Amino acid sequence: MENKPHAFWAGLFTIGLLVVIALVVLFFSADHAVRVPYDLISRTSVTGLYPDAAVRYRGLDVGKVDTIRFDPNRPGEIRIRILVDQKAPMTRSTYGTLALQGVTGIAFVQLDDNGQDLSPLSSSEAHVAELPLRPGLLDQLQRRGDALLRKLDNIASDIDDLLSNDNRKQLMATVTSLQQAADSANTLAKQLEPTTSRLPGAVSDLQRTLQSTNQLIQNVNRPDGPFQTNLNKAGTAAAQAGAALASMDASIQDLSGRLGYDTLPRVDSLTEDVRSAMRSVDRAAGTFSVSPSSVLFGGAPRPAPGPGEPGFTWPAAGAGASGGQ
Repeated sequence: MENKPHAFWAGLFTIGLLVVIALVVLFFSADHAVRVPYDLISRTSVTGLYPDAAVRYRGLDVGKVDTIRFDPNRPGEIRIRILVDQKAPMTRSTYGTLALQGVTGIAFVQLDDNGQDLSPLSSSEAHVAELPLRPGLLDQLQRRGDALLRKLDNIASDIDDLLSNDNRKQLMATVTSLQQAADSANTLAKQLEPTTSRLPGAVSDLQRTLQSTNQLIQNVNRPDGPFQTNLNKAGTAAAQAGAALASMDASIQDLSGRLGYDTLPRVDSLTEDVRSAMRSVDRAAGTFSVSPSSVLFGGAPRPAPGPGEPGFTWPAAGAGASGGQ
């Protein structure tokens, strides 16, 4: 009889302990975060997305997907109800995209914000706010798949044209030319080896030449050097030549004065005498032409004196009047 009460209490204690453990596990495993509903509006495919999928805001878990359904009022649109932690920074410029978890093909919702409108976006069960679901990387690749395939086809065609027989022959000819150029360069390098071996001696000669030039410049710049001495002698000679030129200039000026004040007046007087003699000869020639006998017998008539000459008289007024009559 005593074993039965002990077994009863032991069983009751065990059951109570299990219930407490279950309650503790439920309490700690339950999600106590307050979540706000939002609707993602998608006009593209949502392949790989399922309810209870993760919702991340720039890589951080902020909620989960609640439901996925078609919009009965807008054919072709899909409404994805997500539950997001109320502490998440949801703004009017927040948008969502689909991303894949590794290579499993399971998608999750990635939230992001472009920063155009940072005003908070409020939502509630009565008025659920809507967010756009933009195409993800796979959707963009699918949309541009045709263009990518055409480009790949063009690239393949270009590669095929590049590897044609003619181009391969030209390529081989180019490779052969390059090989010949390399061989020529090696031959030239071998021919230049004697010249390059003489370069150290040429450099040494150049250094000695530079040293000699430097020494020459130093000798030229010395105050007591031959260059300065010759320059001084040249300066002295130039000064003496200047003095000689000054003396010559004074002599020329003296000669010019004598010519101007002594010789030229005499030349003018001589010229005037020559002119007077020429006039006399001219009158004698005129007399001879008028009366040749005057040369032998003399008595050549002299012309009447003119105005201003000795012996000139004005005619009487009466003679002039009677002559006029």
